[in-house]
Amino acid sequence: MSNKPVLNADWPFYLSLALLGGVYVILIVAMLSADLFFTTPDNFLEALASEEIQYSIKLSLISCSITAILSLWVAVPLGYLLARTDFWGKSVVDTLLDIPIVLPPLVIGLSLLILFQTPIGRFFEQNVMRVTHHIPSVVLAQFSVAAAFAVRTMRITFEQISPRAEQVAMTLGCTRAQAFWYVVMPEARRGLLTAFTLSWARSLGEFGPILIFSGATRLRTEVLPTTVFLELGVGKLEAAIAVSLLMIVVAVVVLTITRTLGLRGSGIV
Repeated sequence: MSNKPVLNADWPFYLSLALLGGVYVILIVAMLSADLFFTTPDNFLEALASEEIQYSIKLSLISCSITAILSLWVAVPLGYLLARTDFWGKSVVDTLLDIPIVLPPLVIGLSLLILFQTPIGRFFEQNVMRVTHHIPSVVLAQFSVAAAFAVRTMRITFEQISPRAEQVAMTLGCTRAQAFWYVVMPEARRGLLTAFTLSWARSLGEFGPILIFSGATRLRTEVLPTTVFLELGVGKLEAAIAVSLLMIVVAVVVLTITRTLGLRGSGIV
């Protein structure tokens, strides 16, 4: 006997679910449509021709890419350790990694600002490099949040890879490190791509920590989210909408890449 639901009998139930859930879908479509039809192509191109907006686009692309790479550098070892080993304090580490996800963004920015007011932070800025209200602060603010998402993605990725292949490789003479690089990492390539794109996309939309820790200085620490804030502050709604549309397009592209290349068959999301 088939387990498929009988739609003729169950349609009122499925219709009620569709009506309840469809409210949120309609809201998303309405917001995107409002942005799209608010501005004209000429206003969009005029806004993108602005020197300040072009600078924010360049800084966003560069900072997000650096952040995504740094996120992978910490996500791969942390994700592997959490997925494969049991160590003292694992639950504490696991909880700490969730804090950047659940904390209000403004709190993260304020915490970073306070960190660099400590003796260690001041020593670093005086002897190594300037961070607060400079370009490195943008990357650090993005990294503080985006890396947590990358770690979660890589942990799930490694948990879905059977340890049996590693064990077989080690019985054939490989060390643990060799088994990791030659057996596990090729299997984790989809997860790596997903972690990279998710952390990149999360960095692109970061606003609160950057506003507090980096400021919103034109042609200095201005990225796309702060551009929207600055344009709204001076009453340029068309320019703010144009930048918002650009961020929406980038977000759609990133999500498409993630779903078609990174998530298909991986079960991560």
